[in-house]
Amino acid sequence: MAKIKVGIAGYGNLGRGVELALQQNEDMELAGIFTRRDPKSLVPQTPGAKVFALADAPSMQAEIDVMILCGGSATDLPEQGPQLAQYFNTIDSFDTHAKIPQHFAAVDAAAARSGHVAIISVGWDPGLFSLNRLLGEASLPQGASYTFWGRGVSQGHSDAIRRVPGVKDAKQYTVPVQSAIDRIRGGETPAFTTREKHLRECFVVLQPGADAVAVEKTIKEMPNYFADYDTTVHFISEEELRREHAAMPHGGFVIRSGQTGEGTRQVMEFSLKLESNPEFTSSVLVAYARAAYRLAKEGQSGAKTVLDIAPAYLSPKSGEALRAELL
Repeated sequence: MAKIKVGIAGYGNLGRGVELALQQNEDMELAGIFTRRDPKSLVPQTPGAKVFALADAPSMQAEIDVMILCGGSATDLPEQGPQLAQYFNTIDSFDTHAKIPQHFAAVDAAAARSGHVAIISVGWDPGLFSLNRLLGEASLPQGASYTFWGRGVSQGHSDAIRRVPGVKDAKQYTVPVQSAIDRIRGGETPAFTTREKHLRECFVVLQPGADAVAVEKTIKEMPNYFADYDTTVHFISEEELRREHAAMPHGGFVIRSGQTGEGTRQVMEFSLKLESNPEFTSSVLVAYARAAYRLAKEGQSGAKTVLDIAPAYLSPKSGEALRAELL
């Protein structure tokens, strides 16, 4: 059987993670890496992998079954999502929750016109956590859902800080408030504010001569990222960031606390503990690339989300094998 030919658009942490994930999926192969940098400057992890300029991607439609977009949500994906959906079936990890409807509409218009499938906001949140929120609400209609992230490095939030004028590099940690988690696991259904569930901790390396006060103010007032949270900004050296914050752990919980019958308490929980956020996110992206390929083969088109796709489309196994082994 012919393998699914996958392209990678962007070669940062996420792109490198997708490359590793493809090596673990026997029904897929890396068709090419596309970058805005000089292609000759990249050293892929896959022997013999080809690197191309991102601007040349439209000329390679015949060589790519699915293009996985590995740019950031702040500025890359809003532009690249609709643009590349004109030429390819695509997967992206757009994670600015407040702007997902807007991003969906833009990508859907482009994919519908071109006859491609574009699955947006894939990963673990949005993504797997979204599925578990849906399952919780559907299974326990009388109740409340809660999502906690961390403690871990948020790629999207770190990227947003790095785009602040005066910032050379940065890492941002999302930290859940443990007392809030304990109350929900105990069967309570409190109405928390955003600020009561999480803290945000930022470690920032400044550009020479940058105004620390102005940078901190810009970070703390950033809408959709930090404005609604208690945020602490630490200014540190580049050496300390490299030494103490090189890893990219993350994780979190989706908890549904509800009741059935005459006040019978029920609690559903899904959790992740990740040593590498980008590598795990990449693995989810690759699974949904398989789904996009299959949906396209069926003649479907337009934008989709993880909520629209049957789980069987993610697996390389046949329906018969899934029913025998997993059902």
